[in-house]
Amino acid sequence: MGFVIAVDGPAASGKGTVASRLAALYGYAMLDTGLLYRAVGVRLLGTGGDLDDAAAAEAAAKGLDLAELERAEVRTRAAGEAASRVAVHTGVRAALFDLQRQFTTREPGSVIDGRDIGTVIAPDAPAKLYVTATPEIRAERRWKQLSGQGEAVAYADVLADIHRRDARDSGRDSAPMTQASDAVLLDTSEMTIEQAFDAARRIVETARARSGNLPG
Repeated sequence: MGFVIAVDGPAASGKGTVASRLAALYGYAMLDTGLLYRAVGVRLLGTGGDLDDAAAAEAAAKGLDLAELERAEVRTRAAGEAASRVAVHTGVRAALFDLQRQFTTREPGSVIDGRDIGTVIAPDAPAKLYVTATPEIRAERRWKQLSGQGEAVAYADVLADIHRRDARDSGRDSAPMTQASDAVLLDTSEMTIEQAFDAARRIVETARARSGNLPG
C-alpha cells in the first residue's frame, strides 16, 4: 500500500486546494470524495428522485460512473446541498466505501479529502490533516467561487448553507464529520493559499519522516 494522506474538514475550508497541491508535489493520485456525494445527489435529482429517500439514494450511488465527477453540475451550490443530504444515508456511504478504500492502495501514494477519511476510510493513514476555518471565512470563499462560476447568490444565503451543512455533516449517525484523534489541526482562516499549503506540506513531511517515507 502506498503512503496515504488523509485530508478532512468542513466545506470551503481550503482542504481541496491543499489536497490537490500535496498530490501534485508528491506525484500521488488524488480523490475528492465530496465529488462522489455531489455526483450521487446530481444523479438523483436528474431522475426526479427524492434526496431524502434512502433507497433511491443508495441505488444512485451503486450505479455511479466516475466520469460523472467531471460534469459541471457537480460544482454548483445545489450539488453541494444535495451531497450533504444524500451523505446522511448509511446505504450511500456503504456503496461508496469500497471505491474509496481501494483508492488508498494506489502506489506510490494517494491524497484523499473528505469528511471521514481519517476516521473511517483510512484510519491507519500515516498523515492526517483536519483543515478548517471560521464559517464566515468559508462562506466568503464559497460565495466568491460561486460568483466566479456565474451563480447569482447572496453571501447571507451561502453562510446559511455553510451552517446547515456543518450541522448535518457533524450530526449524522453514519460516519459523522469529526477530527481524528491523531490528525493535525490546520486552521486556514487567516492564511493565504500559499501559507496553508506550506503548513500542510510541513505536517506531511513530519509524517513522512516518522514513517521512513522520505523523498526519493
